[in-house]
Amino acid sequence: MGKKFKTVTAGLFAAIVVVVVVYVRVLLPWHMHWGATDEEVNDSMPGDEIVPNPSTESTRAITIHARVSEVWPWLVQLGQGRGGMYSYEFLENLVGCDIHNADHVLPDYQTLEPGDIIRMGPEGYPFYIVQAVESEKSLVLQAGDPVTQEPGTGSWAFQLIPQDDGTSRLITRQRAFHEATFSNFLIWNVFTDPISFVMEQKMLRTIRDRAEGKTPSLF
Repeated sequence: MGKKFKTVTAGLFAAIVVVVVVYVRVLLPWHMHWGATDEEVNDSMPGDEIVPNPSTESTRAITIHARVSEVWPWLVQLGQGRGGMYSYEFLENLVGCDIHNADHVLPDYQTLEPGDIIRMGPEGYPFYIVQAVESEKSLVLQAGDPVTQEPGTGSWAFQLIPQDDGTSRLITRQRAFHEATFSNFLIWNVFTDPISFVMEQKMLRTIRDRAEGKTPSLF
């Protein structure tokens, strides 16, 4: 019985090691760089200076068959109580975020200034502080601490780049700093970053569909 138990335990441990290695070497780079070219991943972006030495960084991108002037209105109205987050609204509202994604451009939310707040939910939920905004080019946000209401050690940047064929590249970058502990590894790499990927890729696809005049898919 003891020998069998040791054999099973060793097998389970080996399986866990394989899963972790595959995730870290294959799945993690894929979802952290979803849709982005190597050049986009390696290039600097507005807002990188907010977290100069990130513990985690994602760069994701999508091609939109519309000009930057047609994409920007959807991007600039981002936020809870504004145009929404363009992601899985039903999941966000399961945790009380009170998100309502707009299906049209909202004239009242077409301007942002440094210092403005982009909320992810009602008071007490995570939020971002606008650090820089350049119309039809870039939007830089810094994470805010829901408890202290002070700027935190995270950033979220959006960049729009016009292409010669009339399409646009929408690139996002998230950076965060945290202490290098095993618990933080689990929190960020196993939970936070995968969830961020699921929600952000849907956001990018919805912005694309809205700018192209299409109805976004449910999933």
